[in-house]
Amino acid sequence: MTWRGRVQAKLTAEKSDLWVFGYGSLMWKPDFAYTDMLEARLFGFHRAPCVFSWHHRGTENNPGLVMGLDAGGSCRGRILRVKQSDAPAVMDYLHEREMISGVYKPTLRTLHMAKGRVEKRTALCFVTERKHVQYAGGLDFETQVKLIRNGIGPSGKCVDYFAETIAHMDELGIADGPLHKLLAAVQKKS
Repeated sequence: MTWRGRVQAKLTAEKSDLWVFGYGSLMWKPDFAYTDMLEARLFGFHRAPCVFSWHHRGTENNPGLVMGLDAGGSCRGRILRVKQSDAPAVMDYLHEREMISGVYKPTLRTLHMAKGRVEKRTALCFVTERKHVQYAGGLDFETQVKLIRNGIGPSGKCVDYFAETIAHMDELGIADGPLHKLLAAVQKKS
């Protein structure tokens, strides 16, 4: 059974809506219908510039660098609620968008949301596959700067993706010094 089939079976059995976790462009450009967008935290993974972008913000010959959920720590982002009736179409869309090369593994994870009291939701998360050829964890700072500065693909410039993601992190009050330092270096005139 495919990941979409497993998720759909769970939604049907539980008579529940689909929740999707956004930590990069899904925070600011989901491009699918949702009914709620709330702040949430995923434990066990952190946001990191650890994926060579060959299809959206770069090419195989001129890769960009985009965010992935990498092992360890935690990640604050946004969780989007999709009506159960819209879930199959949204999962098809997300498959086309996120699974273009298999660098992400779609998985259901528990997320924590704080709204006066702590609540948990099970959400679809796209976790980075460390064994995939596009995994870019552990790159030195200057290589990261170069990839972000020079990456351009069908979805636009890598630097624009990075700036939008950081802007939305700022909007949520997410302080991440290393990512802010990286963006400042990318935007600095040579």
